Amino acid sequence: MRKAPRQQRSQVMVNTILEAATRVLAQRGWANFKTNEVAEVAGISIGSLYQYFPDKLGLAEEIRKRHLSAVLAALSNSAHGEAATTLELRVTRLIDGVIAVHAVDQALHRVLLKEVPFVTVANGEEFEREYQGRYRELIAVSAGAIPNASDEVAARVLAAAVEGVVHAAARHGELKSALLKRELAHLVIAYLRVRA
Repeated sequence: MRKAPRQQRSQVMVNTILEAATRVLAQRGWANFKTNEVAEVAGISIGSLYQYFPDKLGLAEEIRKRHLSAVLAALSNSAHGEAATTLELRVTRLIDGVIAVHAVDQALHRVLLKEVPFVTVANGEEFEREYQGRYRELIAVSAGAIPNASDEVAARVLAAAVEGVVHAAARHGELKSALLKRELAHLVIAYLRVRA
């Protein structure tokens, strides 16, 4: 963002811009994503948009940042919590959270993943570190042990498995399938139990 909104009125305007940008980006895709259309949909002048965002890439990066924050929050909810939480409940939270984040706007998710370039490699690397860290926490908590060197690889394997199933389900319109959730839970629980 070009400048951070400080007053409530400015925060409302930025949220309005981002909601409009999210709709336009999901409908039009990256190649046809235009700041003029975003301003029109938001009901503001293009100058007001440019006060906060330098260009369409700045808008897309803020949308991506919010999406990735939601993914991290969903993963945090599965690893943290009361000590008495069962493995099954942790895994259910993980799967429900990841599916909920991906079910919000599947067209937008596809565009963010496949079309919008990352502004900097550092942004992607920072998210990836935190993302893998959430899976490592889940692995460590599930095993009830001190983290070890193999947890890094296990986190990548588990993340790739969950991502692959959820992304495939999104492509096939199966995110609401109770059977799919149950099968994915069996997969994750079995993997975590074997590691423990």
